[in-house]
Amino acid sequence: MLVGGALALCSVALLARALDLQVIDNEFYQRQGAARFLREIPIATSRGMITDRNGEPLAVSSPVESIWGNPQELLKAPQRLPQLAEALGMPLDELSRRLSQRADKEFIYLKRRINPDEAHKILALDIPGVASQREYRRFYPQGEAMAHVLGFTNIDDRGQEGLELAFDEWLRGTPGSKRVIRDRRGRIVENVDLVRAAQPGRDLTLSIDRRIQYLAHRELRNALNQFGAGSGSAVVLDVATGEVLAMVNLPTFNPNAVGSSPRDAHRNRAVTDLFEPGSTMKPLTVAAGLEAGVITPTSLFDTNPGSIANGRYRTTDTHNYGVLDTTGVIRKSSNVGASLISRRLSNQQFYDFMRRFGYGHKTGSGFPGESSGVFPAPDRWDGTSKQTMSYGYALSVTPLQIATAYAALGNGGKLTAPSFIKDQHAPSQQVLDPAISNEVLHMMQTVTEPGGTAIRAAILGYHVAGKTGTSRKASAGGYSRRYIGYFAGLVPVENPRFSMVVMVNDPDPAKGYVGGTVSAPVFRNVMEGALRLMDVAPDDLEAWLAAQTEAEAKRRKAAGKTAPLASSNAALPVALASRASP
Repeated sequence: MLVGGALALCSVALLARALDLQVIDNEFYQRQGAARFLREIPIATSRGMITDRNGEPLAVSSPVESIWGNPQELLKAPQRLPQLAEALGMPLDELSRRLSQRADKEFIYLKRRINPDEAHKILALDIPGVASQREYRRFYPQGEAMAHVLGFTNIDDRGQEGLELAFDEWLRGTPGSKRVIRDRRGRIVENVDLVRAAQPGRDLTLSIDRRIQYLAHRELRNALNQFGAGSGSAVVLDVATGEVLAMVNLPTFNPNAVGSSPRDAHRNRAVTDLFEPGSTMKPLTVAAGLEAGVITPTSLFDTNPGSIANGRYRTTDTHNYGVLDTTGVIRKSSNVGASLISRRLSNQQFYDFMRRFGYGHKTGSGFPGESSGVFPAPDRWDGTSKQTMSYGYALSVTPLQIATAYAALGNGGKLTAPSFIKDQHAPSQQVLDPAISNEVLHMMQTVTEPGGTAIRAAILGYHVAGKTGTSRKASAGGYSRRYIGYFAGLVPVENPRFSMVVMVNDPDPAKGYVGGTVSAPVFRNVMEGALRLMDVAPDDLEAWLAAQTEAEAKRRKAAGKTAPLASSNAALPVALASRASP
């Protein structure tokens, strides 16, 4: 009876304790159980897509899997580690070391952002402590051609360069969160509840036209290969809006495999690197003189004997051009002529004018790492500075700054900050009288006509305004025999649509180095394609018709025909009008 009574009392105590634990005061142990099996895990969200102005994808996010492990579970089954290491494609000693270093943790990434099929093969091994989770990987369909504009993301899908960095918050979105119950191997056995829904990133539509971008990339690469140049940049702007239609740099890199490229190749040279602009400054020098009233379009400048004093140095031309009018200074690219114009301007007049056109400060594009250039104030000039600056030395600019300044000349003297986003236009500033900008534009047109320095930039059916530039590269104590060749231009002259700058850096002098040789053909080839793609109406129908008539005559002569050509030419104006219509 004593033993039975003791057992009865024990049973009552156990029942009371069980009732207390499971019914009356069960919250504590439920929390303890949940702490061992209930987890709050993130819900991955896709980064917003980047498209060009026509909706073509430039950057997209693809779902991938990341393999992770629980070091505590894995270290309990060392016999499975060789199999896991082989599946992961890593040395066994490296895997063991990583697990040992985090032996007190419950989570470690083993392999990130891999193909889902590859992840399923690893999970199929059924190794304790190994699981996967969904992530997203950025993919760039245009590869190297768009690399410097777009930039890239890191392994955590955060923007690191270019527009991926500039608009990271817009594109990134907000990851969600959910509570799940995992088993001891880390596998999800039940979704408990949704803590926070994932918010996908917002899409971004760029001003870039991938077709023009590809043309610029292809033609610039051909030029660098042909002339043995070290690097190059090209920028195309929409004159009226300031939208960047194309921006390319070489050398470039593959944004889909960033780790395999040198760090130096990631730099967007068109925005970050500074160069002395050479003779691309001369149209602005002429415009400054016209605005100040110290010259007129018919002013004459005696450049004999082809050189002029500049302090203890001399400013020289490549030839003795004799007496030139204002247009001739631009057409022949006379350093002496530009110097004579600058001498009629005060230091402050010259400085204020160039600052209004954007030299010495950022363009306002918002691109990460953009340089403001080097354009010192007059109180820092010496006796030769202004004259030297008038033809493009003693100051430094970016190719984007040159393209922006030329776009202002083509836009009736209105300066607009460049934009990489479609339909996002900054307010324009009137920096030059429209009549003066029109005069300078027609002076620049002579550069691409017979007798000018850039006949290789001429485009059949269109009047082209432009300016070549060839600057020597600075070296210790002076300038070396290495060069930068430029061409900056606008087309068509009667209603400019595009502003383009081509910069070829360090070409082989034995193969050619002046801007009219190395850069002007790039401009022509790219603009021919852009004018066709954008359906821009010709403004030089007579030249187009004459060329077509001559070509038709040659074809007929080769075919042995002598019939009149009137019938074939009669349809040409109609065809051109159809091509020019929206």
